[in-house]
Amino acid sequence: MDAWRPPTPSQLRRLVEELAEAGLDLDGSAAWHELAIEEIAYAMRPKVHERYVPSYGAIIQPTTDPETWRTVTGLVIERGPISLHPDARLRSYADGIASWLMRHADGTNEWVTLDRPAGSERDLVVLAGALGATIVQRHPTGLVRIVGTDGVYRWSGMGWRYEPLVDQWIEQVADGDGDHHVLHRLLEFAVHDLGARGIGAILVYRPDESLTLSHELRLQTPPKLRITWPMALAPLRHALAQSDGAALFDDEGVLMEIGVRLVPTFEAEVGVDGYRGMRHTAARRYSYDDPGATVIVVSEDGPVTVFRGGQLTGTADVGIDEQAAPS
Repeated sequence: MDAWRPPTPSQLRRLVEELAEAGLDLDGSAAWHELAIEEIAYAMRPKVHERYVPSYGAIIQPTTDPETWRTVTGLVIERGPISLHPDARLRSYADGIASWLMRHADGTNEWVTLDRPAGSERDLVVLAGALGATIVQRHPTGLVRIVGTDGVYRWSGMGWRYEPLVDQWIEQVADGDGDHHVLHRLLEFAVHDLGARGIGAILVYRPDESLTLSHELRLQTPPKLRITWPMALAPLRHALAQSDGAALFDDEGVLMEIGVRLVPTFEAEVGVDGYRGMRHTAARRYSYDDPGATVIVVSEDGPVTVFRGGQLTGTADVGIDEQAAPS
């Protein structure tokens, strides 16, 4: 059995500094900050057994009424007390998918089990919001996430990346109340299903079907998956991970086409500057040709960008603006 060594004080200080640089301040001004740092440090370097690196999950300082949790999350959440201070052995029972360690600032700890797996980034956002908690997870893929009511911080081995919640920037891109619900679901899917898994994609909402020269259809017509149906997200995500080109959605969020090549007009090629890479440039120029559409671009490294009318209208990447981006 491989020995596990707790992080040193200097390692914990460096972790606090790295998180502060990413925008997450755990400076000890709140009692639960120390708990969060302990759990983040463990998630980044968990106890390894015979080269098996386990997943892990902790829920820190829930603040809402437990009586509301099932209604908001749709999950049966069972809880049981823990009398000992968490160590590597106790943490080995929390997989961060269906079983969790729950820690409170008053020093009490609990086991939490769910009636179904809930380990995707989308699930964690719902859980964090419903419980008013900070959630730390090491996913089975090795990705470490910190999810709170202000957004998601991801660690992939190279550094921390912040993703604001869609609620914080949806108003930048929503074109009136009519498309708010569907667009919100598309953006959540882009950020928490595609971007979180490194799946690059272009999602076109409300394309003008009369612009036939701008759409080169290369694949057969897909199933009528609706972005507002939870059961449609897994097959849609799986298909997008295996196809290039754009996915077109009608005004109700129903998938119309997939694997579409976006062909810019001469005016768009001449009049619209490139933006970042080929995927973003194609999306931006298409949005110029189809000004009534909203075009969502997901980079393979995570950021989500939105175009309308040839202009950048919103982005989940708080570190990039149009002026600073390379053309």
